[in-house]
Amino acid sequence: MKDTRIKLVRKSPLQTDLNRAVQGYFADTGLSQDGGARIAVKAGIIGVWLVGSYLLALLGGLSLPALLLCAVSVGLACAGVGFCIMHDGNHGAFSSSRRVNTAMGYTVDLLGGSSYVWRHKHNVMHHTYPNVVGTDDDINVGFLGRMAPDQPHLSFHKWQHIYMWPLYAFITVKWHMIDDFRDVATGMIGSHAFPRPKGKEMVAFLATRFFFFGWILVLPIAVLGLGTGLAMYFVAMWSLGVTLAVVFQLAHCVEEAAFPANADLAGDAPVALDFARMQLDSTVDFARGNRVVTWYLGGLNYQTIHHLFPRISHIHYPALSRIIEQVCTEHGVAYRTTGTFMQALASHQRWLKRMGHGEGAVRQSAVVPSAAAIPSILEAPTLEPDVAMAG
Repeated sequence: MKDTRIKLVRKSPLQTDLNRAVQGYFADTGLSQDGGARIAVKAGIIGVWLVGSYLLALLGGLSLPALLLCAVSVGLACAGVGFCIMHDGNHGAFSSSRRVNTAMGYTVDLLGGSSYVWRHKHNVMHHTYPNVVGTDDDINVGFLGRMAPDQPHLSFHKWQHIYMWPLYAFITVKWHMIDDFRDVATGMIGSHAFPRPKGKEMVAFLATRFFFFGWILVLPIAVLGLGTGLAMYFVAMWSLGVTLAVVFQLAHCVEEAAFPANADLAGDAPVALDFARMQLDSTVDFARGNRVVTWYLGGLNYQTIHHLFPRISHIHYPALSRIIEQVCTEHGVAYRTTGTFMQALASHQRWLKRMGHGEGAVRQSAVVPSAAAIPSILEAPTLEPDVAMAG
């Protein structure tokens, strides 16, 4: 699943120095790249939060307003599982054990997604080609919105800074009901083919969907009644959808992020892009230093270090971000941030307005001038991002 317009250079001087600095951190501290005991304890806390909120809503005999507050808590806990457990697991960063990582990755299946589809869509397409229109499906919301300069502009997009916020709430409902089923049925993610699941992967895809709809929809309806059960489902999934959408948008669809220009990628000859520079240009940190945000988001407010080294657990992101920023400064490369969480929200709002009015954006400058650098794509660095193998 490659974008044939792009060849990624993975052994640039910048990438080499980044690898050396990160290796030095682990050598000096004696820590492992995985999450260790800290992430295991964190996973347990989030699991108790999710199960407790669900059982309280289902069996607590609560008034409708209190029950719906519990449903919000269920949705937020589901997002916490995705941010802090599933995400590290599917990147191989949760544990040093491959089996444990696989098990943690499967938590997305228990929450209505597909770890199989997610790994192709996220690990390969998004991480290899962030903010590349036509390949990074995460910035594609269809005709309803314009998130990138090279996406089509329609007249009603001028209102997207208003209507996109409530639409974000429906992302998970659409994901559960349509997206993964469509992708598996067609063998396509966006405009790109991917290998459809077969055998045990297909069995897991179908079985976990039955399990998910059983606990999130069928059981609440059976216990609480049709109307209340449906209300619990939609409130939980709306809170989950808004949370997931906002966190992604604050890292990539803000004024501080850059996008490769489709015009630069046109033509018969592939364009060589510095992998590290591409990640740094298209990815933005926010709310660094906010321990509560960092804990809940699984370090995804430190999106830059995650894109550069996705196989490292989010437990290490706060310490590594300053090291990465220093290397960037030495190379004269911007380490992009938006400040606080609220400042990041404001930046996304302004971005929606700019895109809605047909404006352009800052372009990436990761193009390698000499095509002679292309053969270095085949040489992977020691601390290799998982996309280097998958892409």
